[in-house]
Amino acid sequence: MSHANARLTPAGRLILVQRIAAGRAVAHVSSEMGVSRTTAWRWWRRFQQHGRAGLVDRSSVARSHPHRTAACVETRVRIMRAFTRRGPVFIAGRLGVPASTVGRILTRHHTPLLRELDPVTGQRIRASRRTVNRYEHEHPGSLIHIDVKKLGRIPDGGGWRSHGRSEQVRGRGIGYDYVHTAIDDHSRLAYAEIHDDERGTTAAGFLDRAVVFYAALGITVQRVITDNAFAYRHSAAFHAVAATHGIRQQFIRPHCPWTNGKVERLNRTLATEWAYAQPFTSNTERAAALPTWLDYYNLKRPHLGIGGSTPIDRITNGRGQYS
Repeated sequence: MSHANARLTPAGRLILVQRIAAGRAVAHVSSEMGVSRTTAWRWWRRFQQHGRAGLVDRSSVARSHPHRTAACVETRVRIMRAFTRRGPVFIAGRLGVPASTVGRILTRHHTPLLRELDPVTGQRIRASRRTVNRYEHEHPGSLIHIDVKKLGRIPDGGGWRSHGRSEQVRGRGIGYDYVHTAIDDHSRLAYAEIHDDERGTTAAGFLDRAVVFYAALGITVQRVITDNAFAYRHSAAFHAVAATHGIRQQFIRPHCPWTNGKVERLNRTLATEWAYAQPFTSNTERAAALPTWLDYYNLKRPHLGIGGSTPIDRITNGRGQYS
């Protein structure tokens, strides 16, 4: 491949072969052009075989790839990525191929990164250029992130995901579910409940039960971090539960949701892999699937943020206490 300081460009190679074709010695022409006789002979032979087309740089890519992954496996990887919108570790576990191989396949086919895709529609969106300072607390219970995910309820018989968009299946007036979520900063162990509102008393009850859930696994909650919603910052009931358990409250900076990034990411994962993972036929059916998904999230789902481990494996004797 020619470059700024190359002795011969395609035009220079043409001059070289024209001088040789005129009957001059290869050694003399190579000396005049400032290249070795080996190089001069190479371009002369290519010119004899292919004409002027032979003087153009050739691709350095190998003509054959005997060790490349089979085309059928690549197709399966791309199909699973399209349908699940999951990363290489998940796909590798399902297909029985190394995660590095899955990553190379996706890169080779110019597959967008997951952070560049809308979590619900799968359409490509503009990637954020904001950099994030990542952190992790040293032991479970040191910090618990809490938030609420608001979901539109599903009408009986299924909504627009099952029947398409129309006035008959819009579900107007049936309200919302409020999924209260908590995640441990160190282990990523998650807890969630579905409620009818996000009031202070509801949030207080959720915090109380979340503390019991973590305590059953030997985790003592020391601090919780939340956004600045009224239920967290001004609710006397929420403050009372925190004080009863000796929990110190922290709040994110206003309009900076990434400060509570771990639970924000949990909410996104929860929406993608549970709430919108399939067309549910009723709101009750979707709600009934949440405990099963939470068990999968805590016990089986590998998390890249903790080196591919599962949350339960970051807790001493966690599997023996989880229920």
